[in-house]
Amino acid sequence: MQNTDIMVIAIDGHSSCGKSTVAKELAKKLHIAYVDTGAMYRSVTLYALRNGFIKDGQCDVPALENAFDNIKITFDFNAETGTNCTFLNGENVESEIRGLEVSSNVSMISAIPQVRHRLVDWQRQMGKEKSLVMDGRDIGTVVFPDAQIKIFMTASDEVRAQRRYDELKGKGQEASYEEVLFNVRERDRIDSTRAESPLRKADDAVLLDNSNMTREEQFQWILDLIDTKTKK
Repeated sequence: MQNTDIMVIAIDGHSSCGKSTVAKELAKKLHIAYVDTGAMYRSVTLYALRNGFIKDGQCDVPALENAFDNIKITFDFNAETGTNCTFLNGENVESEIRGLEVSSNVSMISAIPQVRHRLVDWQRQMGKEKSLVMDGRDIGTVVFPDAQIKIFMTASDEVRAQRRYDELKGKGQEASYEEVLFNVRERDRIDSTRAESPLRKADDAVLLDNSNMTREEQFQWILDLIDTKTKK
C-alpha cells in the first residue's frame, strides 16, 4: 500500500517528445525526486554494447542477464548546469547514452523481460519511499498503475525527429535527419508491438499532444492539470 502523503507523477509517451525535459522541470518546480527510466534502459544498452552483447542487431540475453549484478545505475544533480546526470558504474555517461548507436538499440534492450523486471522492481521501491516524477514507456500502466497523476505525451513523428536531430547537432554529434526520422519511427514500432509491457496510453492518463506547443505552454498545461487533480 502506497503512503497517501507520497505523490507519484507518471509520464509516458513516445520517444523524443520531451518527457524527460518536462519531468525534470516538474521535479525542480515541485521539489520532488526525478527518476529518468529511459536513461536506465539506455545505460543497460550502453553496457551491452561495450561488452559485446549486441551483435548484428541481436542481444545475447543470457550473457547480459549474467552480468546484470555488475551494472549499477545512479543519478546525480549537477548544481553548475542545473541538470541531472546519469552514471554507469561511477562513470558519467549522460552524453554517450543519448547518441544514435544507443538510441538504435535501446528499444530492443527494453523489450527483454529480464531487464524490465529488474529495473521495474527498483523503480517501484523508489516510489514507496518518496514523492517523485518518473517518465518512460510503461510508468502509468505497469510500474505505478495507481499513480495519482498520469500523462501520456506524444507529437508527430516529423516534429519529434526534428527535435532529436537538433539536439544531436547541438551536441556536435553527426546524424542525418532521415536517419533520425527512421530511428523515431522504428522505435515507435518496436515499443508499441513488443510482448513485454508495450507502449500504450493508460485508460486514466491525460493525453498531451505537444506538436504545436512551446515548452512554456506545455509546462503550464501540466501545472494546471496537477493543480486540478490535487484539489479533488
